Amino acid sequence: MKTAQVIYENGDHRWLAIVRDPDRPGYLIDTNEYLVSIGDEAILLDPGGSEIFPSVFSALCAEYDPRRISKIFASHQDPDIISSLSMWMEFNPDIKCYISWLWTGFVPHFGGTDETFIPIPDPGMDIPVGRERLRAVPAHYLHSSGNLNLYDPKARILFSGDIGAALLPPGESGLFVENFDRHIAHAEAFHRRWMGSERAKRDWCARVADMDVDMLCPQHGAIYRGDDVRRFIDWFAQLDVGAVKS
Repeated sequence: MKTAQVIYENGDHRWLAIVRDPDRPGYLIDTNEYLVSIGDEAILLDPGGSEIFPSVFSALCAEYDPRRISKIFASHQDPDIISSLSMWMEFNPDIKCYISWLWTGFVPHFGGTDETFIPIPDPGMDIPVGRERLRAVPAHYLHSSGNLNLYDPKARILFSGDIGAALLPPGESGLFVENFDRHIAHAEAFHRRWMGSERAKRDWCARVADMDVDMLCPQHGAIYRGDDVRRFIDWFAQLDVGAVKS
């Protein structure tokens, strides 16, 4: 079963990580989900696939009242990110889903109506949550052609979606990266194959290097924090992507 852990807390501003499930079926890719709560409002980031909705919902309820979730942020269109949308809509028909404008004609196949979706333009936009404003940051072609990260400037946390993801072997289930060199070996093949544009990669690295980021939270694998954030950016900047080795 999944569990929820607090990774940031400052007054009523809190981040929860709903972390990997060691008991999941082996044919399913493991995922992380995140909740940002500020005051009486919360936004759920990449809520996951339909098959893990019960586990995500149960873990969330142990730490937070899900009736306060008014918004969902979907980094892109993949089913492991947003195919649980119909179940969240059944729980709260008024919930809003923020997603790249590119996918507003595709993701509704998972659920929702015209009123559900708030399209995010390519340059990104601010998303109000409680008294704060989170920022949707462009990350197009990494790996989706309409791909976005979400930045919390007060917490200095960047939700990076598939950027930074690592497919970890059994037994490596820590919440945070503890040994960067060992960890990044599990990220290299994923990034070479799934990150489709060298130019987009360089643009993202330059953009994020100028941001104040204490934690980089991917959708798969462990969270980078402190100096490991910069280590990841530097590693990614040097990595050859968008090509398959024959």
